[in-house]
Amino acid sequence: MAHKKTLMLGILIVSALMAVAIAVPIASNTGPDSDVPAQVNQLFGRTVLDEVPLIDGHNDLPWNLYNFERNRINNFELNSDLKAHPVWGPSTSSHTDIPRLKQGKVGAQFWVAYVSCGNQYKDAVERTLEQIDVIKRIVRKYPEHLQYVTSTDGIMEAFRAGKIGSLIAVEGGHSMDSRLAVLRMYYELGVRYMTLTHSCNTPWADASPIDNQNGATLRNVTVWGRNVVWEMNRLGMLIDLSHVSYGVMMDVLENTKAPVIFSHSSSHTVFQHHRNVQDDVLAKLVENNGIIMVNFYTGFIGGRSINNVITHLNHIKSITGPDHIGLGGDFDGVDDVPVGLDDVSKYPDLFDLLADGSYTNGTTFTPWTREDLRKLAGENLLRVFGEVERVRDSMVDVEPYEDLIPYQDFVDAGVADQPCMSDMDIHKD
Repeated sequence: MAHKKTLMLGILIVSALMAVAIAVPIASNTGPDSDVPAQVNQLFGRTVLDEVPLIDGHNDLPWNLYNFERNRINNFELNSDLKAHPVWGPSTSSHTDIPRLKQGKVGAQFWVAYVSCGNQYKDAVERTLEQIDVIKRIVRKYPEHLQYVTSTDGIMEAFRAGKIGSLIAVEGGHSMDSRLAVLRMYYELGVRYMTLTHSCNTPWADASPIDNQNGATLRNVTVWGRNVVWEMNRLGMLIDLSHVSYGVMMDVLENTKAPVIFSHSSSHTVFQHHRNVQDDVLAKLVENNGIIMVNFYTGFIGGRSINNVITHLNHIKSITGPDHIGLGGDFDGVDDVPVGLDDVSKYPDLFDLLADGSYTNGTTFTPWTREDLRKLAGENLLRVFGEVERVRDSMVDVEPYEDLIPYQDFVDAGVADQPCMSDMDIHKD
């Protein structure tokens, strides 16, 4: 009997050692081909992405579909390795395809219907409609991988089905042509956030470059511009403050009835760029219960390493706590991304490093807890989106805001008498 107990104990010890030997490689962050050094962490951060959807706030794939394919996607294969594509492969701004989305454990994605500021006062609405159309078509083309969604419930339904929840965003208030009716139609077409400006001012709100213009006249958000904010609240459309000026950030945070998002912005304290968010705005964002989704563009984060993104995340977390942070990589919309975050496949490496509390050079920081990582991945965005939906429901009896933008807003913006706006005169009433 004693011999059997000794034998059994030996078997158990050997089994335990084998389990450890197997578990350690599995818990390693990377393989031999990765840019990130192999590390071991008991949390193994990437497994969080199997529990909650990784919701990325901003991907410009539709812009590349326009640039490279002119939106002709019948014979275009997103479910292929675009790194080997004769046109997309050489591009420095192509970071997204279905195989890499799957490898990156992306659970939901805001696909951006973006048109340039050069379209303002011309054909911005028509071009935006084309981009909404191509988003819907590319999602419909791959039903086994992508699922069109418009709500928090839809995101979770897609995640449980093993698909990437696909939402539509409009980047830049110039796309609505200062018409609330157009904003309402965008919502009907599935748009679930609009960035109030891109890099150009609208007649009712300032864009971030104005913060670098000494002596510029700051309008922030005009009185009519607040109608845009409230109509978005009434509709249940997320208000995105990426790209807007400091004054617009503060004005909207004072006036919105619902939480806001920064879909792809980083910390101004870490890197002083007008596209980034200052600490006092972050403090206001906490009061608003909103979220900032950190951008990966090297020109906004101040360096070319995954470590730079981690520094932004750690600083923002030190100001806001873990409840107001997400990720908005800006993939396919920028021409330079950090080493270690080369494309959409690399999100798991970021989560491993955050869980490990270690930069790639071995320098350490306080590890992110599993709860922190769940919030970063998607729980924070789901909370914000859910609250926006609740504000919408509470305003169900509020009539649509329908005042026309006053002509004086065009005058003050220096864009009065635009020849391409046939009904400019009606704003003079």
